[in-house]
Amino acid sequence: MSLKMPEPDRAVLARRGSIVAALRAIVPGEGVIDHLDALRPYETDGLTAYRQPPMVVVLPETTAQVSAVLRWCHQNGVKVVPRGAGTSLSGGALPLADAVLLGMAKFNRVLEIDYANRIAIVQPGVANLAVTRAVEDAGFYYAPDPSSQIACSIGGNVAENSGGVHCLKYGLTSNNVLGAEIVLMDGEVIRLGGRQLDPAGLDLMGVIVGSEGLLAVVTEVTVRILPKPETARAILLGFPTVEGAGQCVADVIAAGVIPAGMEMMDRPAIHAAEAFVRAGYPLDVEALLIVELDGPEAECAELIVEVERIALANGAVSSRISRDEDERLTFWAGRKAAFPAVGRLAPDYYCMDGTIPRRRLPDVLDRMRALSEVHGLAVANVFHAGDGNLHPLILYDANQPGELERAEAFGADILRLCVEVGGVLTGEHGVGVEKRDLMPEMFSAVDLAHQQRVKCAFDPQLLLNPGKVFPTLHRCAELGRVHVHRGQARFPELPRF
Repeated sequence: MSLKMPEPDRAVLARRGSIVAALRAIVPGEGVIDHLDALRPYETDGLTAYRQPPMVVVLPETTAQVSAVLRWCHQNGVKVVPRGAGTSLSGGALPLADAVLLGMAKFNRVLEIDYANRIAIVQPGVANLAVTRAVEDAGFYYAPDPSSQIACSIGGNVAENSGGVHCLKYGLTSNNVLGAEIVLMDGEVIRLGGRQLDPAGLDLMGVIVGSEGLLAVVTEVTVRILPKPETARAILLGFPTVEGAGQCVADVIAAGVIPAGMEMMDRPAIHAAEAFVRAGYPLDVEALLIVELDGPEAECAELIVEVERIALANGAVSSRISRDEDERLTFWAGRKAAFPAVGRLAPDYYCMDGTIPRRRLPDVLDRMRALSEVHGLAVANVFHAGDGNLHPLILYDANQPGELERAEAFGADILRLCVEVGGVLTGEHGVGVEKRDLMPEMFSAVDLAHQQRVKCAFDPQLLLNPGKVFPTLHRCAELGRVHVHRGQARFPELPRF
């Protein structure tokens, strides 16, 4: 493992027995896990290359218990790592050896559905897809739909600002969350936002969504639910070149067409998904676009013809429009299963996440192929083409010495490329530990200092999910003494966290 973990606080580890006893007094029964074998399932998240058993796991069932756990840890200087379903692909829920892992899996109830106001109030452990399942009989659904939606939790979606195949038209989690109940590190419970679309006051919801568990623990979420569209139709478009598919994406958006979803896969991903799902994908093309239009029947019929026209102008060699709802869902089944399908191509893969301007898609994909040759590792590309959110899957074998390190180096070069062309380090997976040390590629020391000041306002002792996002975590008291020289912040010398 090439990631350098912080040295655990030996003084805290020496108090492990008393910490476990204190937690059991707050969460009785089977709510505290401290046996090493029972801790193993929590030692990693979706970024399985990195593993670290937690000191202890606590599984609260009420907001009062969450508040009491955080308050006790705050008063006793014990770090806390929040965890939802553990599907994070950036190591956002990676435990620390000297920290309490706070699992929110028991917060799994849909509390209220208000169809008149088009909202649902849910606990953070509710799976993303379960929200849609709870409201679909009334003709509603929850729009953000990550590929892991059958497993990932709403609380985790809030932490990472997750997207999905339909985020192009309907937005990310931040566009679909109206309010939240959160618990601060000192145990204080507060409410942000509410049921209304635009609450008064500072937009603190905008701070919490995407904060990766560094600021607070979410215990309740109010989400928007939408009426199911009258019509939804998808079209499969095959291209002889990846560049042609990329240009088609740019041209569709430039024509003023905003699809509900627009996804791209390259040849390795197409073949893997087709072998896994049998969705009927063409196997003689280099790139496949799945474009979905929804809304009134007449509008869908007109727009799908327009998309097909643009695709043919960009060299599409195959076109297939879904005939019914079952076929539309089959088209998406292959895309949704692309990540596990690619697992059949190599013993391991490293799932990346970066975002670029749509117009740079052809150039970036071409340069990614060159990087593949440089690092000697194959890559399969699956991504949200409509908003430029790339998900390259770097294939490697962790049993071969040095291959994980090569995969990490390849991934870092891809992310540097994203920033170079005007994009960003992440689209929806978050920074976590995976991209932590690449943050200076995008942000100056001044930028990072101001971002950490936000964390200090919520968590001045730096106890909540430390070691994530910031390449160097400075004590809050020292941030006030930062001065700037020629555009760069200078900090007092502090140990690297």
